Amino acid sequence: MSTILWLLSIPFFSLIACEPSPPIRGYLINCGSNNDIKQDGITYKKDEGYTASGKLATLNRFDILPVLTTLRYFPYGPGKHCYELPVTTGGKFLVRTTYFYGGFDGGNEPPIFDQIIDGTVWSTVNTTDDYKNGLSSYYEIVVTANDGTLSVCLACNKNTKSPASPFISSLEVIDLDSSLYNSTDFGKYGLITVIRSNFASDGDLVRYPDDAFNRYWQPFIDGNPTVESHANVTSSEFWNRPPEKVFLSGSTTSRGKNLTIHWPPFSLPANRYYVALYFQDNRNTSPYSWRLFTVFIDGEVFYQDLNVTTKGVTVYGTEWPLSGETEITLIPRSDMPVGPTINAGEIFQILPLSGTTFGGDVMVMQILKQSLKNPPDDWNGDPCLPKEHPWFGIGCSEGVQVRVTSLNLRGLSLTGTLPKEIARLTALKELRLSTNKLTGPIPDLSPLKALEIIHLDENEFEGPFPDALATLPNLRELLLNKNRLSGGPPQNLIDRKGIIIRT
Repeated sequence: MSTILWLLSIPFFSLIACEPSPPIRGYLINCGSNNDIKQDGITYKKDEGYTASGKLATLNRFDILPVLTTLRYFPYGPGKHCYELPVTTGGKFLVRTTYFYGGFDGGNEPPIFDQIIDGTVWSTVNTTDDYKNGLSSYYEIVVTANDGTLSVCLACNKNTKSPASPFISSLEVIDLDSSLYNSTDFGKYGLITVIRSNFASDGDLVRYPDDAFNRYWQPFIDGNPTVESHANVTSSEFWNRPPEKVFLSGSTTSRGKNLTIHWPPFSLPANRYYVALYFQDNRNTSPYSWRLFTVFIDGEVFYQDLNVTTKGVTVYGTEWPLSGETEITLIPRSDMPVGPTINAGEIFQILPLSGTTFGGDVMVMQILKQSLKNPPDDWNGDPCLPKEHPWFGIGCSEGVQVRVTSLNLRGLSLTGTLPKEIARLTALKELRLSTNKLTGPIPDLSPLKALEIIHLDENEFEGPFPDALATLPNLRELLLNKNRLSGGPPQNLIDRKGIIIRT
C-alpha cells in the first residue's frame, strides 16, 4: 500500500507566542528569501548555502504570514532537488515542510510532486484543497540521521503536469531529545505525523515556546464535557515531552459512564501507527486525586487499568493497526467516583525506510561531484535512492546493499578531472563519459573487475595509455579515441577476442 500523509493546515493569521527561551535547536529556513525574518519569536534563516538549485519567487501579498511570502521552486524536469543540512550522525529530528502556492507561476492550481527524506519517498505533496480554502499546508516526519548530512528533496512524479514546478515555502529540521518516540526502531522506520491534538480546546494552536520542539498541537473539541486542570504537570517527566499547556484542559464524562471520542476526525488508511495518548487527573492534588480506567481503541484493549494521577501519564502503542474511522473508549472501574478523562494525543503513520546507498559509493560520488566543475544540478541527496529518483546518469543495483553500477554522462560538456577514487566503485560495470571536456590523466581502474564498458572518447585526457586496463577480465568495449594519450593498448589487450577497442 502506498504511503498517505494527511494534510494539515495553518490559517493565515499571526500566532501568539512568547519570546523563545531557550531557542529551538536545529534549522528554521525561509525558502526563497534573500533575508532572515523573525516571526512569532522564531528567526527563519534564508536558504542560501543549503541548496544548489532552484529559483526564487516572491508573493506580493500582505494577508499571509511573512514566512509564506517567498518560496523556492525547481523547474519541471527529471531528477530531485535537495536541501542538504549538516547534522549529528544518529541525531533524531522533526522535519517539517510548509507549502503555500500563491499562483507564483501564473497558474491556478498547485503542482503535485514527491518529497523525499534521504533515500525514501516520504509522501506526495498535494496542496490543492488547502489552497482552494486559502490555507497553507504542512507535512512532518520524525527520522534519525544515518550520517552527517540530512537531505530533504523534491521531485516531479507522474502526477506533475508540465510545466509545473515543485516548490517549498519553509523547511524546519528540529533537533529532538533522544527520549522522544524512542520505542521506534528509527534505523528501519520514520514516523509521519497524522494528527497531534489538544483535547477539549477550541483555542489557539499550541506550539513554541510552549512546546520546546515547535510541534503543532491542534485544538480538538467534541460534544463531551470538558474540565480544567488544577494541578501542574512537569513535561520533562514524560519521554515524549508534551507541552504542559495541553494538560490545562481535558475531555471527560460523568461518574460511571464511558468516555467515547471519535478521533482523528477523518478516516485512516489501513496501516500500522504509533499512537500516544496523554492523561491527567485535573483535580487538586490529594490522596484521592486519581482515576482508574481501561483504554480501548476500536474495541481492542490499548491499556488495561490505567492509573491517572495529577502528575499525568502517557500510554503508547508502537505498531497499532488502524483503519477507517477510529474510536477511543475509556471505561472506568466500577468503584470510581469520577469519570475518565483525556488531555491530548498523537498519531504517526509508520513509514518503512528504503535505506541508503552503500556508504563507500556515496563517498566516491561526492568526490566525483567535487572534481567536476559543472556536475548535473540534481546531484544532491542519495545517489541511488529512492529508486524512482536516482542522480541523473547513475545506474544502481537493487537489494539489501545498493551499489552504483553505471555512470552515463555522455555529451554534458562536463569539465574537471576524473578522480583516482573512482576505482573504489567496485560494482561499476559501465563508465560512459564520452564527448565532454575532462582533463588530466586517466586514473588506475584495475580494481574495477566488474567493468565491461569504458567510453572515455572525445575528451581531453592526457598522459600514457592506461595499460592496467588489460587486467580487467570482463572488459568488452574500450573507447579512448580523440584524447591526448601517448602510446597505445598493450598487445595482450589487442589480442583479446570479443573486445571492441578504439584509441
